[in-house]
Amino acid sequence: MNGKTAFDFSPYPQWLLDNPITSDYMFVILYATIVVLSIVVYKLGFAKKLPILKSAVIYILLLVGCLILAILALQLPIVGSLFFAALVLVIYKIRLNASKKRSNNKEA
Repeated sequence: MNGKTAFDFSPYPQWLLDNPITSDYMFVILYATIVVLSIVVYKLGFAKKLPILKSAVIYILLLVGCLILAILALQLPIVGSLFFAALVLVIYKIRLNASKKRSNNKEA
């Protein structure tokens, strides 16, 4: 097989697998990373104030969906996509807050 593995991972899972500290728990770390990034993207882009039970249902479904994303992330760049989505949403929120402050200062 001339040095290639039978399964080609995307860069982040491959890095986790190559690192001796994280290689034993690669999928768990990948899943946790996807969960954290998905929660950040959800909170920054889509979250509304909901009752506690509805929020619990949303987060449970998010955890189940992240399991599917973690499986897909073995070959697709899901972690990188979530990271850049979170980055864009953070920049958007910062600019939105700055814009609101400027408009409030002009009115006062």
